[in-house]
Amino acid sequence: MIKVLLVIAIVLVSLWILSMIVYFFNLDMKLTSAIQPLLAKHYDKIKRDRKI
Repeated sequence: MIKVLLVIAIVLVSLWILSMIVYFFNLDMKLTSAIQPLLAKHYDKIKRDRKI
């Protein structure tokens, strides 16, 4: 039982540290800005129906 709690604690601390690294270096926005041209290219190809 103690080993299970220890493993859960280690996993939670690791996830918290990882989230702080992502937050500190703003990695989520950097990834989004890298993916944005690919998404824009895809959505520009979609045929639009602009009937009002």
